[in-house]
Amino acid sequence: MNPSTEPQAFGAGRAGSAFDAIEFIKKPQVILRIVAWVFAIIVFASLAQEGYVDGTCRYNGSNACGYGIGIGVIAFLLTIAFTALDVYFPNISNIKTRRTAVLGELGASGALTFLWFIGFCYMTDQWRQEDEKDLPGWNGRNSVQAAIAFAFFSILVWAASTFFAFQRYREGVSNLFSSGYEDHSAGGGQTYGGYPPAGGVGSFSQPPFTATQQAQSNYQPPTY
Repeated sequence: MNPSTEPQAFGAGRAGSAFDAIEFIKKPQVILRIVAWVFAIIVFASLAQEGYVDGTCRYNGSNACGYGIGIGVIAFLLTIAFTALDVYFPNISNIKTRRTAVLGELGASGALTFLWFIGFCYMTDQWRQEDEKDLPGWNGRNSVQAAIAFAFFSILVWAASTFFAFQRYREGVSNLFSSGYEDHSAGGGQTYGGYPPAGGVGSFSQPPFTATQQAQSNYQPPTY
């Protein structure tokens, strides 16, 4: 079956559907995770290699280096985890499990967006207060500034990931209700036709018991 016409539930077809690597790589959320993974590596490497001098953080001696390294590691691990989950996702047959996975990705992506925003503001402010950054021969300036720049880019990437995760959840819920979960419990003003007369098609043209009531009204008591 064509993947585009196969019934979808939270962004994937029925459990056991064939895995298409090309279509998987083309997914916007997968592309964003790859970009976020690269940005996390750049921030981590920049701060781990050039962020400290004699054990002191170059961001005004603050803990901004540790924060940037920590959030880089978290983002690195989450991108791998979410990508692996997406590969396994079509094999999940339980709708509630799929919904939980999508909600988990939505919450984590939103949290990473916020944490990268905090990190960007923290590193930028501490870099602004660093007195030695303009001294000649101060090595590592490019790496420290690169960490700030890619922290900002990470905000955009994770915000986009949050958007796609929310869109995936909303479409998943909408597809469930539109495909097989219509509510028939209430009558909703529905009218029902009468039984068709014997040998004919259609419903009664007059209310039931009319003929009986007419027969009773024409009844004449016998005279003796």
